Amino acid sequence: MASVTMADVAKLAGVSKSTVSQFLNKRYHYMSEETKSRIEQAIHELGYSPNAVARSLRQKKTQTIGVIVANILHSFSTEVIRAIEDTCHAYDVHVIVCNADNDPQKEKKYVEMLRAKQVDGLIVFPTSDNKELFNGLVAAHFPLVFIDRLIHGVPVNAVLADNEEAMRLAVNALAESGRRRIGLVLPPLLEEITPRMERRDGFMKAISEAGLEYEEAYVAAGQVEEAPHFLADMLALPTPPEAVIAGNDLVLYELLRSIKQQKIDVPEQIALIGIDDVTFADFFNPSITTVAQPTFAMGHKAAELLLQEINGGKKHSEIRTHRFQPTLKCRQSC
Repeated sequence: MASVTMADVAKLAGVSKSTVSQFLNKRYHYMSEETKSRIEQAIHELGYSPNAVARSLRQKKTQTIGVIVANILHSFSTEVIRAIEDTCHAYDVHVIVCNADNDPQKEKKYVEMLRAKQVDGLIVFPTSDNKELFNGLVAAHFPLVFIDRLIHGVPVNAVLADNEEAMRLAVNALAESGRRRIGLVLPPLLEEITPRMERRDGFMKAISEAGLEYEEAYVAAGQVEEAPHFLADMLALPTPPEAVIAGNDLVLYELLRSIKQQKIDVPEQIALIGIDDVTFADFFNPSITTVAQPTFAMGHKAAELLLQEINGGKKHSEIRTHRFQPTLKCRQSC
């Protein structure tokens, strides 16, 4: 059975092929409701489905973008991806999501695979080891946006939270509750993972601004699974911290698991704040105070920036880092 063509739809609807093409591309200017209805009815009766490959060849676009996420296990990442997909869906743009596991080689393979699939652009939570690759994309005028992390020397639009402000909110909330000795637990401190470095530096700055004493023994960074050991070491100090800040959602999860197992009294024995709001924060007993990143606004902005680039809207002078303000979610843990 021969496939249905645009010409068949045009013939049944009593219009030209170009009018059907305008309808399919949602360009309804000067098209009456009656004409739209006839074309829609003809498409339905004939079971016509536009040839996406042929359309992409004509338009030189696939209406598809790629998103390469560093670690999809983070609640931050999944919420940002949801916002990107929602925004793109509104423009009939499809999204392919890849998880790089913070592995530069895996990231590189995904970039190459997505380009082979002729995606129109990329949103990337980048690693640092592919600077040459990303600069090659920039040189080729390939639409590219970074989110959550920066690579210095790669001139692209980027979307990040104000990590310094996140730490200021957390430290000030604890100081205002009467805590003077405040600790911090972070994942491994790697220069290429922007939020971790900015949060460590922001913590030190916020401690100083609050007139508190910075104590090196109260700050620990390492594999997420080590977080319970870091907390135990801090609590075993002759003068232990009165509060601790979890540097991200995965660290918070490990700390809470340990707190429950060890029957540590929160907030009496130690107060707790997590960076990144999490779905279980309200259900834990006591409920957990968090600093929330505006994930949906950030994902929406990243998608808008990329779509603007795809449609020729970016100029070099407009490239910048877009910072979004976090908010404190006050609950019972501090």
